[in-house]
Amino acid sequence: MSTIRITKQFSFETGHALYGYDGKCKNVHGHSYKLSVTVIGQPITDTSHVKYGMVIDFTDLKKIVKEEIVDVFDHATVFNKNTPHIELAQELQQRGHHVILVDYQPTSENMVIDFAAKISNRLPATIQLFSLRLQETETSYAEWYASDNA
Repeated sequence: MSTIRITKQFSFETGHALYGYDGKCKNVHGHSYKLSVTVIGQPITDTSHVKYGMVIDFTDLKKIVKEEIVDVFDHATVFNKNTPHIELAQELQQRGHHVILVDYQPTSENMVIDFAAKISNRLPATIQLFSLRLQETETSYAEWYASDNA
């Protein structure tokens, strides 16, 4: 039986600020993120199964990623809850803005680690997360591979 990788791509808009950073990203700003999710598994061989021939239905993968990542992070502002940005976050929340407080510096590197855990927890047992690619700008992205994190 062949092992196959399939990839689904997503996009969302998110703002953040990097507290303590020595460059422009210390200021609140946003990105048009592109997230590529690659899973690995074997196509279903049961000819009577409704998903026959699929590793996972792209629609099922889309549901997981939308619920865990896109619907949560799209048009939100992300701050590390352990920094003075908490005051700004609280002010924005009081004004009706969607704010996410995380336990980490909201860099692409840390976000992709967080996303990998969230997606992995929702995948069927027969499917494994192979990799994630979180593109922050046209020329900058962070990648997570299961093989590097085993």
